[in-house]
Amino acid sequence: MKNKKIVNDPVYGFIGLPDGILFALIEHPYFQRLRRIKQTSLTHLVYPGALHTRFHHAIGALHLMQESIEVLRSKGVEISEAEAEGACIAILLHDIGHGPFSHTLEHALFKGVTHEELSLLFMERLNEAFDGQLSLAIDIFQGRYPKQFLHQLISGQLDMDRMDYLNRDSFFTGVHEGVIGYDRIIKMLSVRDGELVVEEKGIYSIEKFLIARRLMYWQVYLHKTVLAAERMLIAALLRARALAKQGRRPPASPPLAFFLEHEPTREDFTRNRDELLGQFAQLDDFDIVSGLKSWMAAEDKLLAFLSSSIINRRLFRLEFRNKPFDEAYLQDVRRDILAWSGLEAEALDYLVIRGKESNSAYTKSKDEISILHKNGQVLPMSQSTDYDLQSRAVTKYFLCYPKIA
Repeated sequence: MKNKKIVNDPVYGFIGLPDGILFALIEHPYFQRLRRIKQTSLTHLVYPGALHTRFHHAIGALHLMQESIEVLRSKGVEISEAEAEGACIAILLHDIGHGPFSHTLEHALFKGVTHEELSLLFMERLNEAFDGQLSLAIDIFQGRYPKQFLHQLISGQLDMDRMDYLNRDSFFTGVHEGVIGYDRIIKMLSVRDGELVVEEKGIYSIEKFLIARRLMYWQVYLHKTVLAAERMLIAALLRARALAKQGRRPPASPPLAFFLEHEPTREDFTRNRDELLGQFAQLDDFDIVSGLKSWMAAEDKLLAFLSSSIINRRLFRLEFRNKPFDEAYLQDVRRDILAWSGLEAEALDYLVIRGKESNSAYTKSKDEISILHKNGQVLPMSQSTDYDLQSRAVTKYFLCYPKIA
């Protein structure tokens, strides 16, 4: 205990960070980079307090993992020191593969490479640097370790990742609908037949958790102004890349310039892991913001417009509908925007953006949350509650374009 580091977290208070491999990983440049990655992307343009980072989230998730392990051990669940350390390493590094502005640019910088896959590549690289000390953590992270409940604490419908981000994001946005009883849920955790379960008396806390998650998605993560800003950021990056392919690359920091000129695939990362991870590890929110500020004066009018609109918060209008937009309405919008902008028709691909967003607070198609009833029977959440889980799935179609009136 004398070597334990203390962090004062605004959400949980004082958090203990054990010395050794965990603290060494926190000190590593790969992990320190998370200080420069916003947890909720551009949400601060709507909720000004949402300036917390992936670093905050990772430390918070580690804290909740430590709490969960302590609770499970108190209930007779056998978790060795090596297993506890492995689970803690896995949750600490679960988001280390996030790029600038978290999820927003995940599919704009690469072709078909997810942040989970990049996190695994970083973990494998760190495992080599730390002489194999992450091997167990990697097995737990991938779900290959026999004690499945350890993996479920990292990746599942009631994992420590979700538990922290709901709690933390509601705190920093000030959206109280997202507050969850994380401490009670953790105290209700147990293990049966190697699987994570929740004791029946915690079922209402789980229902509150699911409701909070649904509300946070539509009120915060998929807020129409947040979504508009994120789509504009993607459009600016795609325009900068298009110019780079034409030999007209706009000014950018070395790591951003690399990813404007290259669009690595999953196979590229597998084949040239160390080189590409090295480039990626240098890329963060600051590169993107610096790029946008430079591009405000770009010769390309479209890139300059997109960049200045983001920097000065002149955000596009975004319309949500429950059904796809009528084609005639789309054509009217495109015609009006083209006439207003005075740009070539190709600009419409960047100025009139349509898509859809779906969210389900709970899904039966994945491993369900298991409820341990007082009679010893373990049943899935869908068979343990009268809360209508089926009605929670929602899909909304959107159309995003500049405000011209």
